[in-house]
Amino acid sequence: MVLVFRKDLKLSKGKLAVQAGHASVLCALESKKRGKYFSKWSAEGQKKVAVYCDDLEHMHFLKEMAKKRDVVAMEVSDAGLTEVSPGTKTCLGVGPGPENLIDEITGDLSLM
Repeated sequence: MVLVFRKDLKLSKGKLAVQAGHASVLCALESKKRGKYFSKWSAEGQKKVAVYCDDLEHMHFLKEMAKKRDVVAMEVSDAGLTEVSPGTKTCLGVGPGPENLIDEITGDLSLM
């Protein structure tokens, strides 16, 4: 699973951690619901990698790439109680899935 954060938002470490939690849970639940990749990912330690994308447009592009490859991609929209406005899309969870498939979507992004 890869957690993709918008670089343009400049979120605090605490906010990033919370958004990572939201994205991880959303992706895990959707993957389990689809019955695809969840069991293997869970049994192998639930690997997660955190990366940056440029902005909302870039995040939407990555979501579409995932959709075309039938990989779970879940956006997190913030409640807007602290650092950003309500409804701000802060991050995108991609996966779980085979590493080579996830890398086709997020492999060129910078690690956090």
